[in-house]
Amino acid sequence: MMKSMIDIAYEWLVQQSKEADFADLWNVVTKELEFTPEEAERRVGLFYSYLTLDGRFVTVGENRWDLRKNLTFDKVHIDMNDIYAEEEEKEKEYLEEADESEDIEVVDDEDSGDAVVVKGKPEEDE
Repeated sequence: MMKSMIDIAYEWLVQQSKEADFADLWNVVTKELEFTPEEAERRVGLFYSYLTLDGRFVTVGENRWDLRKNLTFDKVHIDMNDIYAEEEEKEKEYLEEADESEDIEVVDDEDSGDAVVVKGKPEEDE
C-alpha cells in the first residue's frame, strides 16, 4: 500500500525527533513517492495545505514544522486576545491618521457605533 504525502512527512519527523524546514519535508516526500519535477511542482501546494490542516503538525515559525506532540501547550497556543489587541491598535492608529488627513473624515456609525471612514470631508459652510 502506498503511503500518503502527509504520512511520509509524519513518519520522517518522528524519526528526526526535531523540527524541520518545509523544504526538507517536501524533499523527503518527493523522493519517497518518486515525483517527477512536474509532479512535485503541481503537488507542493496540496502538500502544504494538508500540512496546515493536519492536527499532528504545527508551524514553529520561519516555515519550520514540528509535531504537535513534541511541543508544550504554551509553544503552540495562540492567545486570540493578543491578536485582537494588535488589530485594534492598528485600527486605532489608522483612524487617528485618517482623522488628521484633509481629505478623509472619521465619523461614528449611528446604528453600530463603529468608526467609519468617509472619503472627502464635507465642504464647510462659509
